[in-house]
Amino acid sequence: MAEFQRSIGHTPIQVLVVDDSAVVRQALTSILGGERDMRVTTAQDPIFALQKMQTARPDVIVLDLEMPRMDGITFLRRLMAEDPLPVVICSSLAARGAEAAMLALEEGALAVITKPQLGVRDFLHESATQVIDSVRAAAHSRLRRRRPAPAQERPAGTPTLGTTTDQVVVVGASTGGTEALRELLSAMPVDCAGIVVVQHMPEMFTAAFAKRLNELCRIEVKEAEDGDGILTGRALIAPGNRHTEVARSGGRYVVHVSDGPLVSRHRPSVDVLFHSAARAAGSNAVGVIMTGMGDDGADGMLAMKRAGAHNLAQDEASCVVFGMPKEAIERGGVDAVVPLPTLPRAILDTVRRGRRG
Repeated sequence: MAEFQRSIGHTPIQVLVVDDSAVVRQALTSILGGERDMRVTTAQDPIFALQKMQTARPDVIVLDLEMPRMDGITFLRRLMAEDPLPVVICSSLAARGAEAAMLALEEGALAVITKPQLGVRDFLHESATQVIDSVRAAAHSRLRRRRPAPAQERPAGTPTLGTTTDQVVVVGASTGGTEALRELLSAMPVDCAGIVVVQHMPEMFTAAFAKRLNELCRIEVKEAEDGDGILTGRALIAPGNRHTEVARSGGRYVVHVSDGPLVSRHRPSVDVLFHSAARAAGSNAVGVIMTGMGDDGADGMLAMKRAGAHNLAQDEASCVVFGMPKEAIERGGVDAVVPLPTLPRAILDTVRRGRRG
């Protein structure tokens, strides 16, 4: 598999912001330019961006999708075909923007951030953190060629089972995770244990992400709502900007969706999900940590291991960014390190062993 590795040392990360809004260009320049390890230039549309790239090749591009002369998707496709670079999508919160952002992720973009909401101090502070983290993660990323995945057709007349699950699989991912999760979940059979996923992604976008996965997978995939049952043959995606936890309700597992402060710099947080799985499911849980930068999930995975869970980490070679799995491994919370192509089988085998035990 062809891969592109960008090494970032002590030289500043060169960021090119491509957006037709002067306000957004100014805001992102202020946010990113305030970091000592970043240098920012801007272009008002892809045509100007291409001209600037002829003299100075950026390390990361922050890209709007709706622009004059050339739209962001067309520019992204051209870029990935001719000169692949890490791209972070900067999109509006509108439903149309969410659908376009999902397409951009399928075309090779690494992450989605929302346009800064100037004038709301608390939101801007949290937004700034997410913008900086997303760009820094993209700069450290390893670009991988996308593996096409044909849509999985559910057998005619056979819906996903929807029965109470006796084990719970909890999954955490960040940069590069949208495509990794597509590969993982599209390989899951309809009788797999119930799955709960935290993918670092803004609100509004997780619903479009879950909808797209539901079209591609044999199992049911939906954005989690408070009180949803964790059922056999179902994957629940934590909604953006909401923490999602595993809880017990009588004899079954459900999710609890709530507000709260950022945890490990994120909301939803993988640590929040994993700690809840340790409390509610203990040895009936399987933890999976996937591609992403930072350490979100490392503490929670160790708590799961101490509670009797069996945990898996995606290996470095198949990660876009190895940060999150690396941290979980170093803290002692991981039982096995597995390449992405064999991760679905490893999960199923782990669940099967747990049921026998």
